[in-house]
Amino acid sequence: MSQLDLRGGLWEGESQRRMQTSKKQTATAGLNTTIPSTARVTIPDDRFYAGRVVQRSDFAPDLWMFRIRAGGDFNFVPGQFATLGLEIDGKRIERPYSIVSSPAEDEVEFFFELVPEGALTPSLHKLQVGDELLMRKVPKGKFSLDLHAGKPNHLLISTVTGVAPFVSYVRWLSQEWKEARFDGAHRLYLLNGASRPWEFGYREELAHFDKDLPWFKYVPTVSRPWDHADWPGEIGRADDILRKYADHWELEPKDTIVYLCGHPDMIEHSKAILKRRGFTEKGSVKEEVYWIPPHK
Repeated sequence: MSQLDLRGGLWEGESQRRMQTSKKQTATAGLNTTIPSTARVTIPDDRFYAGRVVQRSDFAPDLWMFRIRAGGDFNFVPGQFATLGLEIDGKRIERPYSIVSSPAEDEVEFFFELVPEGALTPSLHKLQVGDELLMRKVPKGKFSLDLHAGKPNHLLISTVTGVAPFVSYVRWLSQEWKEARFDGAHRLYLLNGASRPWEFGYREELAHFDKDLPWFKYVPTVSRPWDHADWPGEIGRADDILRKYADHWELEPKDTIVYLCGHPDMIEHSKAILKRRGFTEKGSVKEEVYWIPPHK
């Protein structure tokens, strides 16, 4: 199990803050920032690059994307994470963030959620195009797509920013498919949960992949639909619809690997459901926990 202490998604416990910000989101959702800024960083040693923000898109007041030019070679496997940092009040603060982009892209892309009390995201949220930040040269993580276990089906379950590594999987395989290096023998099925529709930073892109790629299926679902009467999709948390779609897609332990990424409650609930369905073999369920909840 891998644990990323980055609070990559905001969960039901933050619903009051969501309600306060939801009315504001129309002013910033989809905004592409192109005005350069001037923040610079000092590289502490040769383990780091001075990464530069080359694109920013805001999906909501507290959800945004950066594309970062590392400034040197940065070779990673889809599903890995990068460590980003800033000097804040004389102290270097670093956190790991899952990578959205595929290895073939020129920049490295990240999907962030603002955590007001967080050590790093409030400062990251202030960065604009042209600003710099620290980026460790070596990616880490083992949450990669397992194409060698003899199981052709891959069930991907995520919440909000937990979709990041799955976007990387699909972008990578899509490119491999176009260049005839992937024959479609492996099939990916993605359940993407959020509280409200505007939390899906990559819904349009993933829906496009669903339409164009015969080996990929995408189902977004919202858990708070009463604020969005026009929502046309599934209703409920990602783990609520897990049984329905596992049956619909005929996913069985003998031919399926499951990947869970995001909110720890979703991961624990999904693991319990999967265990009852027979997913007990070592390696049949992989997980990336985005933050560790406090003990109750």
